[in-house]
Amino acid sequence: MQEITIFWFRRDLRLNNNTALFHALKSGNPVIPIFIFDSHILNKLEDRHDRRVGFIHAAIVEIQKTLVQVSSSLEVYFGNPPEVFADLLTRYKILKVFCNNDYEPYAIERDKEVAELLKNNGAALYGFKDHVVFEKKEVLKDDGKPYTIFTPYSKKWINKLTDHHLQHYPSEKYINLFYKQDPKQIPLLSSMGFKTVDQPFPSKILNEQIVMEYSEKRDLPGLNGTSKMGVHLRFGTVSIREIAVKAKALNKTYLNELIWRDFYHMILWHFPDTGKAFKPKYDTIEWRRDEGEFDKWCMGQTGYPIVDAGMRELNTTGFMHNRVRMITASFLTRHLLLDWRLGEAYFAQKLFDFDLAANNGGWQWAAGSGCDAAPYFRIFNPYLQTKKFDPTLEYIKKWVPEFQEFNYPQPIVDHVMARDRCLEVYGRALKNSKL
Repeated sequence: MQEITIFWFRRDLRLNNNTALFHALKSGNPVIPIFIFDSHILNKLEDRHDRRVGFIHAAIVEIQKTLVQVSSSLEVYFGNPPEVFADLLTRYKILKVFCNNDYEPYAIERDKEVAELLKNNGAALYGFKDHVVFEKKEVLKDDGKPYTIFTPYSKKWINKLTDHHLQHYPSEKYINLFYKQDPKQIPLLSSMGFKTVDQPFPSKILNEQIVMEYSEKRDLPGLNGTSKMGVHLRFGTVSIREIAVKAKALNKTYLNELIWRDFYHMILWHFPDTGKAFKPKYDTIEWRRDEGEFDKWCMGQTGYPIVDAGMRELNTTGFMHNRVRMITASFLTRHLLLDWRLGEAYFAQKLFDFDLAANNGGWQWAAGSGCDAAPYFRIFNPYLQTKKFDPTLEYIKKWVPEFQEFNYPQPIVDHVMARDRCLEVYGRALKNSKL
């Protein structure tokens, strides 16, 4: 039986500058690259037109095109990863499996199960850092505990950063070392129960002009002022190190956003219970229950144009400008007093660049319950937010063209009343909490 090494593509869908792939190709054995459409994840997706599944499929088709040119092939499976590996072990003499680390709770448990299976069959799973610049325990407080406040974390992050942390792993130079075999069929989306999404994907090329002007334009949703790199970083079609190198040279504000990304992944790894408030006393808040208001928020029918514009952009494109993400999340949790977990789940369903670490972190920030979160008495005024960040109403006009017409809904809640109610409910819960 052929002795081989397996490289397991996950959130690193590229052949260049790929840490674990570089080490796999240098390991001395022929390397079979695999990708598993994880049925545990896909079966939970309600939307059969899910953009993310289409994006992943398109990315592995591109990888396959390159592999075929070097007489190799990606092996693509749809199923439960431990079961896929159990089958692979019957067909190959697997010595090592290389992959890049994933920090989500499900992924950690999945990898433990796969590692145990491999160990029982004389093989081993090797994980590498590739998805972030600093991971796990690499940036800690002086007492060895994890940071829960961003600013001191970011200072330590910057002080610790060297060229070594941003080095290029030239995996692309060694693709001739892949195992030679005839091209394997990649499952069609339809065979997994999904339909093709006819939507152009954002470019993988970082727009350096946007990065240089990021500090001035990033908060203005009516402008093309953000890089749209989120989905590429989420699925690893670009290297975080490559982006960080350019950010370090071009714009500290943009680099700071990458540090926030590392921060949330670090928090998720240390504190994996994402279903609870990071600050336990916030779980004593008496959230309202109103499906009608929640549905209006989801559909962009709240009567607040900046909120509705954000939700309609999300529903139409799978993207929402980051400033507007904060406004819509604040509106749900503060104005409507609806549980942040409802909004988090909706964003998880709709966001093209959904990432558990950032999504949970962002929603808990908006609700006040997260690490380094907005204080409960900081309540965004949608009208002032509009005046400040969409002064010419370009963004609102694009997504809510009827906002000045008689058929546009009245606000579902009065701002002043909602603010007072939020302060009272939050204040009472936090005052009475014994936690």
